[in-house]
Amino acid sequence: MSLMKTKRKVTDPGAISARARDASARARDVAARAVPAGKQAGATAAQGVATAAQGVRQGAEGVRKGVYSARRWSAPRLESAADTVDTSVAPAVSGALRATARQVDPGPVAKGRRGIGALLSWRGLFAMAAVMAAAGAAAAVAMRRRYQTATAEAEEDGAEQAAAEPGAEAGAPDAADVNGRVPTSGR
Repeated sequence: MSLMKTKRKVTDPGAISARARDASARARDVAARAVPAGKQAGATAAQGVATAAQGVRQGAEGVRKGVYSARRWSAPRLESAADTVDTSVAPAVSGALRATARQVDPGPVAKGRRGIGALLSWRGLFAMAAVMAAAGAAAAVAMRRRYQTATAEAEEDGAEQAAAEPGAEAGAPDAADVNGRVPTSGR
Protein backbone atom coordinates (compact mmCIF):
# COMPACT_ATOMS: atom_id res chain seq x y z
CA MET A 1 0.00 0.00 0.00
CA SER A 2 2.81 2.41 0.83
CA LEU A 3 4.28 1.52 -2.54
CA MET A 4 1.18 2.81 -4.19
CA LYS A 5 1.37 6.06 -2.27
CA THR A 6 4.96 6.65 -3.21
CA LYS A 7 4.26 6.12 -6.88
CA ARG A 8 1.48 8.61 -6.89
CA LYS A 9 2.54 12.14 -7.36
CA VAL A 10 1.36 14.38 -4.61
CA THR A 11 0.97 17.83 -5.92
CA ASP A 12 -0.89 19.35 -3.01
CA PRO A 13 1.61 21.41 -0.99
CA GLY A 14 -0.57 21.17 2.13
CA ALA A 15 -0.49 17.35 2.01
CA ILE A 16 3.27 17.34 1.55
CA SER A 17 3.77 19.70 4.49
CA ALA A 18 1.43 17.63 6.71
CA ARG A 19 3.34 14.44 5.90
CA ALA A 20 6.64 16.19 6.65
CA ARG A 21 5.28 17.40 10.02
CA ASP A 22 4.13 13.87 10.88
CA ALA A 23 7.52 12.42 9.97
CA SER A 24 9.31 15.11 11.99
CA ALA A 25 7.10 14.43 15.03
CA ARG A 26 7.74 10.67 14.81
CA ALA A 27 11.50 11.29 14.50
CA ARG A 28 11.42 13.54 17.61
CA ASP A 29 9.56 10.83 19.57
CA VAL A 30 12.03 8.16 18.52
CA ALA A 31 15.00 10.41 19.37
CA ALA A 32 13.46 11.33 22.75
CA ARG A 33 13.14 7.61 23.63
CA ALA A 34 16.57 6.70 22.22
CA VAL A 35 18.63 9.20 24.26
CA PRO A 36 17.69 7.86 27.75
CA ALA A 37 17.93 4.28 26.52
CA GLY A 38 21.42 4.96 25.15
CA LYS A 39 22.49 6.64 28.39
CA GLN A 40 21.17 3.70 30.42
CA ALA A 41 22.92 1.18 28.15
CA GLY A 42 26.19 3.12 28.42
CA ALA A 43 25.96 3.30 32.22
CA THR A 44 25.19 -0.43 32.44
CA ALA A 45 28.10 -1.28 30.14
CA ALA A 46 30.48 0.95 32.11
CA GLN A 47 29.40 -0.69 35.37
CA GLY A 48 29.88 -4.16 33.85
CA VAL A 49 33.35 -3.26 32.59
CA ALA A 50 34.34 -1.87 36.01
CA THR A 51 33.10 -5.03 37.76
CA ALA A 52 34.95 -7.26 35.28
CA ALA A 53 38.16 -5.22 35.68
CA GLN A 54 37.93 -5.51 39.46
CA GLY A 55 37.44 -9.29 39.17
CA VAL A 56 40.44 -9.60 36.86
CA ARG A 57 42.54 -7.46 39.21
CA GLN A 58 41.58 -9.63 42.21
CA GLY A 59 42.25 -12.81 40.25
CA ALA A 60 45.69 -11.60 39.21
CA GLU A 61 46.49 -10.68 42.80
CA GLY A 62 45.42 -14.15 43.94
CA VAL A 63 47.62 -15.79 41.32
CA ARG A 64 50.56 -13.60 42.34
CA LYS A 65 50.12 -14.54 45.99
CA GLY A 66 49.79 -18.23 45.08
CA VAL A 67 52.99 -18.19 43.05
CA TYR A 68 54.81 -16.39 45.86
CA SER A 69 53.67 -18.87 48.51
CA ALA A 70 54.53 -21.84 46.27
CA ARG A 71 58.02 -20.47 45.71
CA ARG A 72 58.41 -19.73 49.42
CA TRP A 73 57.35 -23.29 50.30
CA SER A 74 59.46 -25.07 47.68
CA ALA A 75 62.77 -23.18 48.04
CA PRO A 76 63.83 -24.73 51.40
CA ARG A 77 62.76 -28.17 50.23
CA LEU A 78 64.85 -27.87 47.08
CA GLU A 79 67.83 -26.76 49.17
CA SER A 80 67.36 -29.77 51.45
CA ALA A 81 67.13 -32.12 48.47
CA ALA A 82 70.30 -30.62 46.99
CA ASP A 83 72.11 -31.12 50.31
CA THR A 84 70.93 -34.73 50.44
CA VAL A 85 72.16 -35.42 46.92
CA ASP A 86 75.51 -33.76 47.67
CA THR A 87 76.09 -35.76 50.82
CA SER A 88 74.73 -39.18 49.85
CA VAL A 89 74.18 -39.78 46.15
CA ALA A 90 77.02 -37.78 44.60
CA PRO A 91 79.86 -39.35 46.64
CA ALA A 92 78.52 -42.85 45.97
CA VAL A 93 78.28 -42.26 42.23
CA SER A 94 81.70 -40.59 42.15
CA GLY A 95 83.29 -43.48 44.05
CA ALA A 96 81.68 -46.05 41.77
CA LEU A 97 82.89 -44.21 38.67
CA ARG A 98 86.44 -44.02 40.03
CA ALA A 99 86.46 -47.72 40.90
CA THR A 100 85.20 -48.58 37.43
CA ALA A 101 87.83 -46.33 35.86
CA ARG A 102 90.55 -48.18 37.76
CA GLN A 103 89.18 -51.54 36.61
CA VAL A 104 88.82 -50.44 33.01
CA ASP A 105 92.22 -48.72 32.82
CA PRO A 106 94.40 -50.96 30.63
CA GLY A 107 97.65 -49.52 31.91
CA PRO A 108 100.40 -48.64 29.46
CA VAL A 109 99.45 -49.15 25.83
CA ALA A 110 100.89 -52.37 24.43
CA LYS A 111 102.34 -52.09 20.95
CA GLY A 112 100.56 -55.22 19.73
CA ARG A 113 97.11 -53.94 20.71
CA ARG A 114 95.72 -52.22 17.65
CA GLY A 115 92.75 -52.60 15.39
CA ILE A 116 89.85 -54.77 16.63
CA GLY A 117 91.35 -55.38 20.11
CA ALA A 118 91.59 -51.66 20.83
CA LEU A 119 88.06 -51.14 19.50
CA LEU A 120 86.69 -53.88 21.76
CA SER A 121 88.31 -52.35 24.85
CA TRP A 122 86.75 -48.97 24.03
CA ARG A 123 83.36 -50.65 23.64
CA GLY A 124 83.78 -52.20 27.06
CA LEU A 125 84.67 -48.84 28.52
CA PHE A 126 81.58 -47.21 27.01
CA ALA A 127 79.37 -50.09 28.16
CA MET A 128 80.65 -49.74 31.73
CA ALA A 129 80.15 -45.97 31.63
CA ALA A 130 76.57 -46.49 30.44
CA VAL A 131 75.93 -49.01 33.21
CA MET A 132 77.32 -46.61 35.80
CA ALA A 133 75.26 -43.71 34.45
CA ALA A 134 72.12 -45.85 34.67
CA ALA A 135 73.01 -46.88 38.22
CA GLY A 136 73.53 -43.23 39.18
CA ALA A 137 70.19 -42.26 37.68
CA ALA A 138 68.46 -45.10 39.52
CA ALA A 139 70.08 -44.01 42.77
CA ALA A 140 68.94 -40.43 42.21
CA VAL A 141 65.37 -41.58 41.53
CA ALA A 142 65.42 -43.74 44.65
CA MET A 143 66.64 -40.81 46.75
CA ARG A 144 63.96 -38.57 45.31
CA ARG A 145 61.24 -41.08 46.18
CA ARG A 146 62.60 -41.48 49.70
CA TYR A 147 62.67 -37.72 50.13
CA GLN A 148 59.09 -37.36 48.87
CA THR A 149 57.89 -40.14 51.16
CA ALA A 150 59.67 -38.64 54.17
CA THR A 151 58.27 -35.20 53.40
CA ALA A 152 54.73 -36.56 53.04
CA GLU A 153 55.03 -38.49 56.31
CA ALA A 154 56.34 -35.41 58.11
CA GLU A 155 53.44 -33.34 56.80
CA GLU A 156 50.93 -35.99 57.86
CA ASP A 157 52.51 -36.23 61.33
CA GLY A 158 52.36 -32.45 61.65
CA ALA A 159 48.71 -32.40 60.59
CA GLU A 160 47.82 -35.20 63.02
CA GLN A 161 49.66 -33.46 65.84
CA ALA A 162 47.93 -30.17 65.10
CA ALA A 163 44.55 -31.94 65.03
CA ALA A 164 45.28 -33.72 68.33
CA GLU A 165 46.33 -30.49 70.09
CA PRO A 166 43.85 -27.78 69.05
CA GLY A 167 45.17 -25.26 71.60
CA ALA A 168 48.84 -25.64 70.63
CA GLU A 169 50.42 -23.58 67.87
CA ALA A 170 51.43 -25.38 64.69
CA GLY A 171 55.18 -25.89 64.65
CA ALA A 172 55.65 -24.80 68.31
CA PRO A 173 58.30 -26.77 70.20
CA ASP A 174 57.03 -29.13 72.86
CA ALA A 175 58.32 -32.03 74.93
CA ALA A 176 58.56 -34.34 71.88
CA ASP A 177 61.92 -35.16 70.35
CA VAL A 178 62.84 -34.85 66.66
CA ASN A 179 61.00 -38.05 65.68
CA GLY A 180 57.79 -36.96 67.41
CA ARG A 181 58.19 -39.34 70.38
CA VAL A 182 57.61 -38.05 73.88
CA PRO A 183 60.32 -39.17 76.31
CA THR A 184 59.13 -41.19 79.29
CA SER A 185 62.01 -40.30 81.60
CA GLY A 186 62.48 -36.87 83.13
CA ARG A 187 65.51 -36.01 80.94
